[in-house]
This record gives sequence, structure tokens and C-alpha cells, in this order.
Amino acid sequence: MKILVCISNVPDTTSKINFAENDTKFDTNGVQFVINPNDEFGLTRAMWFKEKQGATVHVATVGGTTTEPTIRKALAIGADEAIRVNAEPTDGFFVAEQLTDVAKNGDYDLIIAGRESIDYNGGMVPGIMATLLNMNFVNTCIGLEVEGNNATAMREIDGGKEKIATTLPLVIGGQKGLVEESDLRIPNMRGIMMARQKKLSVVEPIASSNTTEDIKFEKPAPKGAVKLVDADDMDELVRLLHNEAKVI
Repeated sequence: MKILVCISNVPDTTSKINFAENDTKFDTNGVQFVINPNDEFGLTRAMWFKEKQGATVHVATVGGTTTEPTIRKALAIGADEAIRVNAEPTDGFFVAEQLTDVAKNGDYDLIIAGRESIDYNGGMVPGIMATLLNMNFVNTCIGLEVEGNNATAMREIDGGKEKIATTLPLVIGGQKGLVEESDLRIPNMRGIMMARQKKLSVVEPIASSNTTEDIKFEKPAPKGAVKLVDADDMDELVRLLHNEAKVI
């Protein structure tokens, strides 16, 4: 089995978010970038298939040279090869088209992408890829087993879970549950050293146009001041909930 894991380079959730150029661009100064968490769950599951079933695992991202430390981390975790599409990921459809071209050239049986990235939360890339590739698709995937060309997937739905039987080739939009957080891997020194010897191919983007444009960014309004009420003063608590919070 040949697996492609799509990796998005996203800001660490602890990073302080600011915008530049009159709030029209994200300010990357001082921001640490990491593998998108939903993609990391998928990568970890791909490593399970590699170790248990002898699968070959490639990783791919769309981005400039600044994304290479992130994709090198994926290699250090255990991926066999990496592909970087040399373009800025400015639009979800653009990213999906670039990754689709990578997938077409690689003849993959299974494509694992995160359900969504934690920066723009578009949630569109895996579904668009499945459509362009004419492959089966399972989104919000929280479990996956593969036996030959047959796959059994578990996905999260409103109010519960759904078990699906499907076949390869397959695209999934993965999330937490595909593996647990405790299963995620930290690259060790041996993995880091081996990653330096693994192939990282840089390919130029195919012709495509952005279908959306970021006009302006705006931070959420700051939270208001907190008022503390003595536990014995229930009348004051009721007054505040009624007159100020307006919840009763």
C-alpha cells in the first residue's frame, strides 16, 4: 500500500497572533509553525500501516522554503519521502489542486489529509481532492482499518459514530480519534539524523487561480471584566444576571 499524507504548516496554538499591512496579512514574526494537529493524527496512523503492513508513506505540503522544517519533522517521525509544492498556500482550492497533481503523479492507494487546518479552518481540501481524483471519500474519520483493497472506516457524525465499508483508492479527512494524542510521536535523534538523508522533492505548482481572497483580518473582541460576588449575596448575583448579563 502506498500512502500520501497531506501536511499543512500552521502556527502553534500558543503563538501570539497579530496582523500586518492594515490587517490584511498574517504577521509571521515570532510565530512558531508546526504540523497541523489533524494532519499529525493522520501521519501517525500512516506510520502504523507502515510498521504493521509494510506500507510506503510519502508526505506533501504546499508552501515556500519556510515550511521545510515542518515537513522534515514528518520525515523524522518516519515518513519515507517528502514533496513540497513551491507555492504559497493562499486558497483552499488552490492547495487542493496542487496536492491532487502530486497524488496523480504518485499513484497512491490511500490519501490522508486533516479534516481541516487549525489556522483558516476551511475544511475543504480533502473533499476537493477526492472529487478531482474521483476517489472514495470519508470525512471526520476517527478510525481506519485496511485489508487488501477493502477499508473499514469510522467517522464522527452528529450524536454518534458511523461505520463505513469502502474500497481503495480512498481519501480520508482525519481528526483526533484516528489515533489518540498519547499515540503521537516525537522525533528522536536517530529519526532526525535519518531525515536528513531522505528525499525531499521540490516541484513547481501547476497553473491554477485562487477562487477566494482574504480582504481583512479582525481579532475577536476582548473579554469584559469579571465581577466577583460573595457566595452569601444571592440577591446581588440575581440582580447582575438579570440586569447586566441578561440571562434570566
